[in-house]
Amino acid sequence: MFNNNKKKNNQTMNSNTSGKNLPSVNMISEGTYLKGTLETKNDVRIAGTLDGEAKAKGKVIVSSSGKVEGNIEAVDADIAGNIDGEVRVTNKLVLRKSAKIEGDIYTKTILAEEGAQINGSFHMSENIKNEIKTNGLSSGAASNSKKKTSSTVSGDKKKDENKKKVNTD
Repeated sequence: MFNNNKKKNNQTMNSNTSGKNLPSVNMISEGTYLKGTLETKNDVRIAGTLDGEAKAKGKVIVSSSGKVEGNIEAVDADIAGNIDGEVRVTNKLVLRKSAKIEGDIYTKTILAEEGAQINGSFHMSENIKNEIKTNGLSSGAASNSKKKTSSTVSGDKKKDENKKKVNTD
């Protein structure tokens, strides 16, 4: 009547049955508003609004409809939306043409498409991870001692002549 098999199956219900840690992506969909700090060990895609910080041990993706009103900390980031805060990326930052950033950028490498807008300072270095830790940036606000500059990435030389030079210290 009942299965009297002494061998028990302790496998939990999980879509990842291979036993490997496969990457997963958290999503904040368009039309969603989240207030607070978002922390994840994985990647996160923001298409809605985050009023607070995003901290990821993976990649932060902000779609063109996405908005972050706070700082971003991640290994990698791909931004097409609006950021009102600092962006601290220990590896590669990609700015799409629709990206608008109001705040300082700390990154190891950057790729910016023509049209991306940045109002803040750049801090680029091979050891940016150490600079972020040394300046205490991972715990909160950074020093605002550097002059903020405004720039739009453009392939047109005439437009570039009218823009302020971006500080890349």
